Amino acid sequence: MSMIKQVKPGLRGGVVAIPASKSDAQRAYLAAALAPGKSTITGWGSSNDEHAMLTAIIQLGATVSIEEDELIIEGIPHFPEMAVISAGESGLGIRLLSMVCAAHKGVFSVTGKGSLADRPMAFVETHLPLFGAKCQTTNGKVPLEIHGPMYGATARVDGSLSSQFISGLLMALPLVDGNSELQVKQLISKPYIDMTLQTLEAFGIVVRTKPPSTYIIPGEQMYHATHYQIDADWSSASYWLVAAAIGHPVALRGLRLDSFQADKALMSFLQAANCQVIFKEDTISVDGSSRKAFQVDATDCPDLFPALVTLAASCEGTSVISGASRLTYKESHRGLTLQSEFGKLGVKIDLIEDDMHIHGTGIINGALVDSHNDHRIAMCLAIAATLANEVVEIQGAESVAKSYPDFWRDLEALEFVSENLQN
Repeated sequence: MSMIKQVKPGLRGGVVAIPASKSDAQRAYLAAALAPGKSTITGWGSSNDEHAMLTAIIQLGATVSIEEDELIIEGIPHFPEMAVISAGESGLGIRLLSMVCAAHKGVFSVTGKGSLADRPMAFVETHLPLFGAKCQTTNGKVPLEIHGPMYGATARVDGSLSSQFISGLLMALPLVDGNSELQVKQLISKPYIDMTLQTLEAFGIVVRTKPPSTYIIPGEQMYHATHYQIDADWSSASYWLVAAAIGHPVALRGLRLDSFQADKALMSFLQAANCQVIFKEDTISVDGSSRKAFQVDATDCPDLFPALVTLAASCEGTSVISGASRLTYKESHRGLTLQSEFGKLGVKIDLIEDDMHIHGTGIINGALVDSHNDHRIAMCLAIAATLANEVVEIQGAESVAKSYPDFWRDLEALEFVSENLQN
């Protein structure tokens, strides 16, 4: 049964503690599972994607326990030669898991559910043979049947669809016989590759980079158990940073300015919209009182589109966000979903080739809208609703659990400071 949340207009104030990055967490959980011995993880979260990765590594033989505020992962003692695992609805999870399974001798069935059933997986089928392994998809989708092992090779790989496949290869190839060289053409979302390299380094794996996008990976390496601190999530923070920019007196706690996360780019995007980012002790807030329509390129950080659309809707004039082609294979067809649902709020959006044009007026109407079971759509609509002239009802509100289970609790914990419409 789909959950409906009512969001009343009005400005809210308070401090929000940003949850764990599910992207950072999934990489760390899998790396810890591949490392003999016990790794300790702090700063971990409770998103659905994190649960899915933990369940998968347990199915592969890792042991997971909780001791006070630490997650303890004991590495897989002997990788199985046959396993059936699910990545839940995590696109990153299935791409990492499928490659890591392929690095080992055996036959593995890797599947997923929900929106993951519609995501293209042909990359795995076409690229694993370059490294001596095989994959059979189901008409280009899940479930996948993978026959390993891979061996080291030099190969040109396509990075234009998703960097997640490249991250999977970077995590898998250190384990195989022989050295590898990945020559990545048309690499998008390079910051996510940098995040993977940071995780690998933390767990003792060596990868050498040759600009612009070639990766030299010695084989037969061993992951080393370690202590790992999960980053707070800049993607989840994007909604609260935009909330601050549109007038809410909120401050964010927990974000690292030295993070490798792609969505940290929001800081420069806010400046492009004439907003001032304010650092005070251990919090970040935003003064958007002079905000204006903006033009930015979000090709390398497509998860910022929803929050940026909310920001653009609050600015008078037409804002343009480039990189819209990256929105097709998300939890929903995110470009069309944003166009449809913001249209219900009275905000006109045009999709023109790779650009999204948001025609902001600062006026947002009350309406019944639908998240399309997409966590990021639900959250950006919720923040937009706070500026509406009437109540906004959001269907599929439970979708936030994919990345940010406590989003509604955090929103409701903020105190109303003004129930007057402010634009």
